[in-house]
Amino acid sequence: MSRRATSLVASAGLLTLVAARPMDAQQATPSAREIMEKNFFVTKVTTLHVDLTMTLINNRGQRRERRNTTIVKLQPNGIDSKFLVRFSEPPDVAGTGLLQVEHSDGDDDLWIYLPALKKARRLVASNKKDSFAGSDFSYADIAIPKVDAYRHTLKGTEQVDGMPCYVIESTPASDAVRSNNGYSRKVTWVRTDNFLETKVEYYDLANRHLKTQRVAQHQAVASQAGKWFALEREMTNHQTGHRTLIVAARLDGTTPVRDDVFSVRTLERP
Repeated sequence: MSRRATSLVASAGLLTLVAARPMDAQQATPSAREIMEKNFFVTKVTTLHVDLTMTLINNRGQRRERRNTTIVKLQPNGIDSKFLVRFSEPPDVAGTGLLQVEHSDGDDDLWIYLPALKKARRLVASNKKDSFAGSDFSYADIAIPKVDAYRHTLKGTEQVDGMPCYVIESTPASDAVRSNNGYSRKVTWVRTDNFLETKVEYYDLANRHLKTQRVAQHQAVASQAGKWFALEREMTNHQTGHRTLIVAARLDGTTPVRDDVFSVRTLERP
């Protein structure tokens, strides 16, 4: 074997050893923005059908249940999604619907349909802080915001429910984001293994602790590698004592969805 060949073999062996050797903790830790980018994309499923039960619980423990079906489809750019939500129970909210079409290069399109009005109403950016269907989730809470809508800082790592998590503090990148979403900052606990959040704290414009979301029962989405969905989310409003629990009963990540499902015409269909 020539000297050059021997050198190449030795180099290859050295590279193998280096690749096999674990990186030190400092090198292995991604940046805050990289963590939130992974958090954003881990939920970007190609298609999804899910049946959800939403339970509203007031400060006296009284409960009201609402059921809906949510359909999701990823747009061709692999970044933006379309969502259609349709409530089926109880009778006083049956038929109520929401359509959201995300745009990474601008404001999302958002419509709500109320059967009593028999017409969809387009919501504006300032409506994002409003309550979604009377729950403790706002319109801004039901879809993960664009990564660069906030500035992110890694505050360290902590365990939540026995799982190691990155702790990320996020502050609005502009006055418009701050005003429209209604938060001065958020703190998110992102699991280090699958990058799905397990807890989020929200602070109002006066920097008072407003809400906490707990996220549980992480499930890999069938046939969609690296994609995850939380079967349970609970949002507690610390200022009102009200909370909302959302639980998924059926998760289908394999059935294709037509594009025409995500239209105002479909939203207004009984």
